[in-house]
Amino acid sequence: MPKRLLVVESPGKVKKLSQILGNDWIVRASCGHIRELSNDGEDSLGFTMDGETVKCRYIPRDQQAKERIQQLKNAVRQVSEVVLATDPDREGETIAWHLQEALGLKAPQRVVYTEITDAAVRNAIAHPRKLDLDLIGAGLCRDCLDKLVGYKGSPLVWALNNGAKSVGRVQSATLHLICQREREILKFVPQDYWSVWVDYAEGFRAFYQRMLNSAQGSQEGDGEIHDDAVTKKVDVAESTRVLSAAEADKLVEIAKANPHKIIQYEGKISSRQPPPAFITSTLQQAAGSRLKLAPEKTMQVAQKLYEAGLITYMRTDSVMLSPEFCDSARKWLTENDPENVPQKLATHRSSKTAQEAHEAIRPTDVFRPSAQLRLELTGDEFDLYVMIWKRAIASQCRPAQLRKTVVVIQSGEVLWQARGQVVEFYGYAKYWANISKDTILPTLHQGQILTLVDAGHEKKQTQPPPRYSEPKLVQLMERKGIGRPSTYSPTIATLKKRDYVQLVKESLQPTTLGMEVDDFLGKALPDLLETEFTANMEQSLDAIASGKQPWQKYLTNWHQSYFAPALAKAKTIPITASSIPKSNFTAQRNYDKSRTRCPQCQNHLAKIPSTKVKKKYFLKCVSGCDNVVLFWNEYNKTWQAPKSQSSATTNQAEVKTPINNSESQPPATKKVRKTAKSAKSNTKDFTHPCPVCQQPLEEYAYTKDGQDKTMLRCSDPKSRSDSKHKEAVYFTTQKGWWSPKFGELKTTKGK
Repeated sequence: MPKRLLVVESPGKVKKLSQILGNDWIVRASCGHIRELSNDGEDSLGFTMDGETVKCRYIPRDQQAKERIQQLKNAVRQVSEVVLATDPDREGETIAWHLQEALGLKAPQRVVYTEITDAAVRNAIAHPRKLDLDLIGAGLCRDCLDKLVGYKGSPLVWALNNGAKSVGRVQSATLHLICQREREILKFVPQDYWSVWVDYAEGFRAFYQRMLNSAQGSQEGDGEIHDDAVTKKVDVAESTRVLSAAEADKLVEIAKANPHKIIQYEGKISSRQPPPAFITSTLQQAAGSRLKLAPEKTMQVAQKLYEAGLITYMRTDSVMLSPEFCDSARKWLTENDPENVPQKLATHRSSKTAQEAHEAIRPTDVFRPSAQLRLELTGDEFDLYVMIWKRAIASQCRPAQLRKTVVVIQSGEVLWQARGQVVEFYGYAKYWANISKDTILPTLHQGQILTLVDAGHEKKQTQPPPRYSEPKLVQLMERKGIGRPSTYSPTIATLKKRDYVQLVKESLQPTTLGMEVDDFLGKALPDLLETEFTANMEQSLDAIASGKQPWQKYLTNWHQSYFAPALAKAKTIPITASSIPKSNFTAQRNYDKSRTRCPQCQNHLAKIPSTKVKKKYFLKCVSGCDNVVLFWNEYNKTWQAPKSQSSATTNQAEVKTPINNSESQPPATKKVRKTAKSAKSNTKDFTHPCPVCQQPLEEYAYTKDGQDKTMLRCSDPKSRSDSKHKEAVYFTTQKGWWSPKFGELKTTKGK
């Protein structure tokens, strides 16, 4: 009979771990988080702050979590020892603590491993430890911070009545980066310039550098290569920008009228060091640029590789590799590519904020045959594994050797320049190609007279800064210190779900809604949008995790000294039509035009993309008319304004339903109560009682997706905050009132 229970997070690990541990163990999964802060108390926060003390109230995350807790309790009764093996990061440590509390464990053993292999798992089992209360404190503090910002900040944007759903600690700062870039693009004024060049019979082209004795320095070098993790400048021959056609013509005339002589010839060998093995952010960036995988998809695929025992843990910010892997990689290179074995390995440093709880992302066995894996894995899994393998091996190789040549030519008073680059030894680039193609120059020498074949110029135009792709946004978030490895992809996914940003040609573009929310938060909670402010919060969480700061004291001080006063000030900002941006952004966007014209200005209305309506877009006037928005009425086959907009009554706010994500979002109850108050005079109680508490039902009016709707709910506001009442609602149908849980309601209205 098994005597020990191992609890992990993911059910995908159960089979592999059971094979490793054998019949003496029961392996069960919590399926991630099993508990969350309750939605009771002030602002439904689920915790209270008294002085420097925080009291949290936790409940099962959902019905499935409640059932899992009971299943795990039953498993605990069958064994004499419980071992918690949740993921090796703060979130995993926090989940382990919740398991201890929910299962009533007195002294559970905590084990940590970063790869699911026989040796790693057995070594972890042999060296258990106690739960790390500092890591747990950082995890609990993050949960409270996110809920505090989400639940107290989101009602501010609800008042805009434009469909905005939430504010988030990391979410809003990330949205601000995207909106800042969009404003730069909108303000950008393109400028014409000319690239001037000369071609020689010797077989190469040179570009204008500068006038002799001119103070103007060379501006070539606009070329870039992308190393997925970082962007590096390289020497690529390109003309210094000439700002007029007349000046370009003059340079061409000088080139044709004067002999050309090499006055400077330089050649040197330079080394390029191998890149480090992947961390979470660089993995997402490389998978995005090379495999076209979104960050969220990348992490899903990496999770499967980790659970299959093929790679180490994929949420990490450390570039360090274990000595065992380095020895194994060196052995593979010795057997398969001896010329690439370095005398001394390149040293890589993690960022200052790296937690370095475990290794970089690497394969668990470099000798595993790829032919076998191709049969076992899906296409995305195999491609991602190969990329991880190549990057890890590349980090252990010799540097690449590049021969770079610079040639400066004089004709009259003009200097021309050509650059060449040849890869003498590929080194690491044999596995990780991030070096630009060879630019070969012929054999030349100092003082050589060249034969001009042609000279000319090409008109060009400066381009606005590009929008961020998802991989580039992850890179920026990491550089700015916003979030941590586990939050990058969920944050971007949340912005897309909220319809704050949309993916257009593989780039993230803010929607009108996203721009309006960012504009408003810039006035209401400006500090929350600043990357330095958010990064400082992350550093405070790091300090808590390392035991340098008590989490409850930090949370209460942050709320009292900053957030509560900031909220109070934000609530004084009047929410009027004039304070909501008319959004030059909307006017300058190239939306598709509809045939329908604005009833006020008679201009064609724009088609605004939206995933919230069946037609996938609604119509809006982008010529400056206030509140001219039309939705498609399928019944009448016409475009109509929302009833609440066209009537003389006050607009009622849309009911918001929170969506689970990495940052806590506020419940709908606050918003519902506010709307119910304005609609109360138009509602009548029903004689039929609430199926949960037997109080009378009441009719409640609300607006959703621009349409007025009604439903029945319990008339007791205190009871409605109870989780049992969430399904005790009835909606209107052609046959009458109907509830998804309680079915059809047969009733008559009271007098």
